[in-house]
Amino acid sequence: MESIGFEPTGRCVPLNSVENRVYDIEVEDKTRYVTKFYRPGRWSKEQIQEEHDFLFELRDAEIPVLAPIQLEKGKSIYDFENLMFAIWPLRTGRIIEEIAESDLQQLGRLLGRIHSVGKAKQTKYRPRLDIQNHAQKALSLIEDGGWIANQNLLKRYKDAALITFTTYENLINTYAIPMQRIHGDCHKGNLLHSKDGFSFLDFDDFLEGPVVQDFWMLLPFGGSKEQYERELFFEGYQEFAELSDNWLKLIEPLRGIRYIHYAAWIAKRWTDPSFPNLFPHFGTEEYWLNETLDLEKMGTALQESSDLYPEENFDQKKAPKEELSNKDFFWDWEG
Repeated sequence: MESIGFEPTGRCVPLNSVENRVYDIEVEDKTRYVTKFYRPGRWSKEQIQEEHDFLFELRDAEIPVLAPIQLEKGKSIYDFENLMFAIWPLRTGRIIEEIAESDLQQLGRLLGRIHSVGKAKQTKYRPRLDIQNHAQKALSLIEDGGWIANQNLLKRYKDAALITFTTYENLINTYAIPMQRIHGDCHKGNLLHSKDGFSFLDFDDFLEGPVVQDFWMLLPFGGSKEQYERELFFEGYQEFAELSDNWLKLIEPLRGIRYIHYAAWIAKRWTDPSFPNLFPHFGTEEYWLNETLDLEKMGTALQESSDLYPEENFDQKKAPKEELSNKDFFWDWEG
């Protein structure tokens, strides 16, 4: 912080983050900044800048997001001893656990505005939520790293994963589902409510993908009781952005891809001492068995609901459908 002209008072509070290192730092005039130190090797400077530029576009469109502070000549990424970091204004508020019915249309409009801006340009450096670079690489990391020692279990895991991958690709192609710039990790833990209203936080996973990725992690899907709430949300969303019912068929494949990508993320970070402490059961045979069973149940549900494949393409045993909640996908859901 001193290297970019501040004089910290010594008050430095670590904030909840395991991928990067984030601190609430007070400087000489008692102003507090959120300072984010990027994990070395995860993103290139160009990829981080593309995230920042997207945030500046959203800010300039008067959409309530937190954009990094530019101290000089538009610069928002700083470097100290080869460690990249950026600073944000501190905004206090609370992370919501449940979205009130009265807020659904407002949030729909807000996400619709974000996606409307996201559609205006394509990414140049950020990844794409596709099978080859996003999902298959995650599966290969798990397999090549020897994380599933039981070969029979590994085969079951891979077979179930490939059903999910194939379903996703076929849906994208069959319905010509567009890809565009999206938040990428749009769950309630990244939604802040303050006296000024709602703000979307943490665009660290910003990428190019289907807009549905930003829906299923934010809204309850899978049960008829939530249908009314979803309709309210989409009513607000469609005031600013396009949406087709066919696009929503991606929800279950996206859940499956999230399972695999999330497991690969933990495996990739396992040498970081914080990860074994946070995920003590990761890597055990019980862990992989549960992951495999979940993927197989999902594959069976896709078989029963999809008309994209003949029956003989699925050799999974029939399993009862299980409604999954968003809490199944986020270790830090409670805040």
